[in-house]
Amino acid sequence: MTARPVFRFAPSPNGPLHKGHAYSALLNRKRCMAAGGRLRLRLEDIDRQRCRPEHEAAILADLDWLGFGFEPDVLRQSERFGAYRDALSRLDALGVLYGAPASRAEIAEAARTAEARGMPLARDPDGAPLYPFCDRDRGRPAQLGEDAAIRLDMDRALSLAGPVSALMRQKDGSFARIPQDPALWGDPVLARRDTPTSYHLSVVVDDAFEAITDIVRGADLLAATAVHRLLQVLLGLPEPRYEHHRLILGADGRKLSKSEGAARLSAIREAGGTVEMLKEEWGL
Repeated sequence: MTARPVFRFAPSPNGPLHKGHAYSALLNRKRCMAAGGRLRLRLEDIDRQRCRPEHEAAILADLDWLGFGFEPDVLRQSERFGAYRDALSRLDALGVLYGAPASRAEIAEAARTAEARGMPLARDPDGAPLYPFCDRDRGRPAQLGEDAAIRLDMDRALSLAGPVSALMRQKDGSFARIPQDPALWGDPVLARRDTPTSYHLSVVVDDAFEAITDIVRGADLLAATAVHRLLQVLLGLPEPRYEHHRLILGADGRKLSKSEGAARLSAIREAGGTVEMLKEEWGL
């Protein structure tokens, strides 16, 4: 008997949901219902300074209004730091991690210096400068401390993993295997002193733990899929299928942020808006 597909919606409780979140939640539900699957809710609350109980409560109220219908046992990433430490240990045993003591400020200063010299640093798909120092060549242990983050040695990781690809949903609804280029990210951070994991690490560990088969998320995370697939290969985790949907933009043509009050679901609800209006607007 074939197992049912498993989808998930995974917001961060660091602010209110907006129309972009609603689109992603409703599209996940649509895909899940069409596939006869199960729908999970995950709260990605690894940032313990910004993620607060009142934001979580507001998210649950918004999802109830949307009629989201997720399974009752909600996963909270803040309760799974042990699982992320275990994953780091497995990667460390492969020799693909190193301690990186340079702070964000030091990296930014190195980028400014390189720019002033006419030799700008390469940047990752999110626009951040790639790590410019050579700590991986100095035998630094992959250990968190007061002055160290843990980074993935991309060259070593790719030498072990080989070519990386992902199953991506196409416009006609079929899935095709698309080559990925994790090297665009340089040596990404997998854990920091103040947060002993990262989005990249926690999301792949939790997708495997929850047996997620289909990931439907925004196009802003398309490039991150390359790192996620690399980590899945290194850790021997199952491969999900991916769909990266269009973004809902604000009046200025930019991606919505949680600070934009008019786009908040609570504001739409208070103004008399309905879920049916949103679904009609988006053709869902």
